[in-house]
This record gives sequence, C-alpha cells and structure tokens, in this order.
Amino acid sequence: MTPLDDTDVIFADLDGVVYTGEESIRYAVEALNHASAHHRVAYITNNASRTTEQVAAHLRSLGLAAAPDDVVSSPQAAVKILKTLIPAKSTVLVIGGEGLIAEVDGAGFRVTDSAKDSPAAVIQGFAPTVGWTHLAEASFALHTGIPWVATNTDWTIPVARGIAPGNGTLVSAVHLAVGRLPVFAGKPERAIFDFARDKFAADNPLVIGDRLDTDILGANRAGMRSALVLTGIDGRKQAIAAAEEQQPTYILADLRELSTEYPESIVTEKADTVTVTVGNSSVTMTANVVRVKRKGSDPLNLLRAGCTAIYRSGLRIYGLDVEPAIYS
Repeated sequence: MTPLDDTDVIFADLDGVVYTGEESIRYAVEALNHASAHHRVAYITNNASRTTEQVAAHLRSLGLAAAPDDVVSSPQAAVKILKTLIPAKSTVLVIGGEGLIAEVDGAGFRVTDSAKDSPAAVIQGFAPTVGWTHLAEASFALHTGIPWVATNTDWTIPVARGIAPGNGTLVSAVHLAVGRLPVFAGKPERAIFDFARDKFAADNPLVIGDRLDTDILGANRAGMRSALVLTGIDGRKQAIAAAEEQQPTYILADLRELSTEYPESIVTEKADTVTVTVGNSSVTMTANVVRVKRKGSDPLNLLRAGCTAIYRSGLRIYGLDVEPAIYS
C-alpha cells in the first residue's frame, strides 16, 4: 500500500514541506499535483503573517492549483477560539501580520494595536515585523487579565537563509512579562486539525509535515495518520529519537514517496532479541542495544527499521545504545 491509499484529504504543511522561503522544495510540486488527481489536497499552516489569498498565490506561483479555500491557517483556528471567549464586535489587540489582522477583522471584531483602546482580548501571531513595541502593548493589555489567544508555539521557522526564531519565542517573551500562558490554536493543538477536518469533511486524512513537535504531534492528538518528510526541520536523528506522542505513521525522504509502495516492517522475535526488516535492511534490538544486522541498499529503510524497533519497545532514546549508521 502507498501512504495515499484510503486517504480522502491530504493536509500538507507548507514551510519545509512545499517550500523553503520563496522556492519550492524539490519534487514537492510535482508530487502534490499528481496526488491531486485522486485526492483533495489542502494546506495547513501555522504561518500567521499572510492571508489565505497570499498563501494561495504563492502556491500558484510554484505551479500548484491552489485557491484561498484550500488553505487552513492558525489565524482561522485562533479566531474560532476567540469567538468563544469574548462578545461579538469586541475590540481585539492584534499582535501579528496581515493574515491575522484579516481574519480578526473578517470575524467582525474591531482591530487595534494599542492597549489604550481597552481591548477585550489579545490575539498573537508571527510576523517578521513584530518587535518590542508590539510585545509591550500585549503585556500592558494582558496585565488587566483579559483573554489571550496565540496562533502557535513554533520555536523556529525555516527560511531561505536558514532557521529563524518563530512565534513561540515571541509568545515566550510576553509570557515572561505577564506570568501566564495563552490559549494556543495552531499546531500541535487539536483546534486547527479539528477545524480542518470539519471544513473538508475528512474521514481519513493524511497529515504531511516536517516537524515532529507540531505536525506529527498534532496529527496524533487529532487521531490522524501522519507522514514525516525529511525535507525541513526534523531529520533522521530526530525521527529515531521521537517520543511516543510524536511518532509518525510514515517516514518519507521526499513527497515522491506518497505515491509509491510503502515498505512493510517485518518483526521477528527470538529469545531476547527483536529483529526488524524493511526491504533488504534490518536491525536488531536486544534490551536497550540497537544494531545494524544488514545495511541494505536504501538508508531510509534502515532508518525505518530502527524506528520500528525503538518505537515498539516503548523505551526513550536517552536510555538506548543506537548504532549511528542507523540514523546517519
């Protein structure tokens, strides 16, 4: 079977999966266009700095057939939460970019950037322009005890020049100033996944992401299958070390593998040793020691075998002795 068999809707992350900065990731556009012939493809992103139309326009510029309605954003999920916390048409202090402002305004709230306007709530998301002045306004407003909603907790974001601080770092700065945490809407919280499931009436979606702590954790919390693609933040070493709640259903080198047969993990047990074979690669696990039995022709299958052995053991990575060839 392929990862797409029985899938009705694909929920693809953007940064690190479809593109890095302005440029598409190799094979991503072709693979998603191929998948779209038989599956609904939607895009689920924590990025709060752009509107859904701006996101869709970027995707179209890369060669994808994307409309604003194909995009599920953390601002959408955050505003849905906000509606449950404050009266309609309330004044909201918005810390973030155009994407967040547009969603708050579109929901009928009055947008402000000043605590002097006595906002009923603060909503916070990432934008490259957010600085000390904006965070200070949030702090001034939040000291009155009003609700605080944040789009996401991403500590980092992949950009063209490398890895940069994300919204989590900005939320943390305000948290330290006010001594409390916001309600989070985006990945890895369930809110954005439930919003996406409802919007597309998805029965058996597949979440594709490059981060274990947001994409995969959130998919698991929402009861969705997940594919970790090794083109963004998390790589082989992180996959082998994934905590139980962050373990993906599939591990892919790139998005071409969405449409190819996913190799079965064959597990055999003899005495106190477990052997896991994937393709022509195999590993053994005895107590807390994980070793290569047969390297095989595909390093990814060796990684998959190692992950299967470790995941099924229930042991945490810090208590294991894993041969580096498995994840290098």
